[in-house]
Amino acid sequence: MGSIRNIAVGLPVKDGHVLVSESVDRVRGLRFHRAVGGGIEFGELAVEALRREFREELEVELDAAEPLGVLENLFVYEGVPGHEVVHVFTVRSAALDAVPLEAELVVLDEGSPVRWVPVDTTTPVFPEGILDLLARHPPRFGPGTR
Repeated sequence: MGSIRNIAVGLPVKDGHVLVSESVDRVRGLRFHRAVGGGIEFGELAVEALRREFREELEVELDAAEPLGVLENLFVYEGVPGHEVVHVFTVRSAALDAVPLEAELVVLDEGSPVRWVPVDTTTPVFPEGILDLLARHPPRFGPGTR
């Protein structure tokens, strides 16, 4: 029996685009995007995990993080079932704001490409429902927001 994984993911938004990683499920032949983030460690708050993951994966500091909601994600990847509880945040980072829309970054610990995609992309974005959360709760960052 598997286990449920708690993760925190962030959605940087810029000019109608969202920054996501790109992956492929070779078993299904499915190209998809995934929000940047990762596992929450024992004793770590979701927002702390989010900040740590952005440092580890993209070497950027987040200036602000605003919770959007929590999704439960049942999925199959590479033929293996998974179950996640996903804490979703919109995030702001001056370092990411400076990244041009046509640029490609790389997730440092796995090598996946990371790029800006239109929020209305037809390529699946996982966890499922994440862009719906973003549409219902657009970022409201103001001065001094953390």
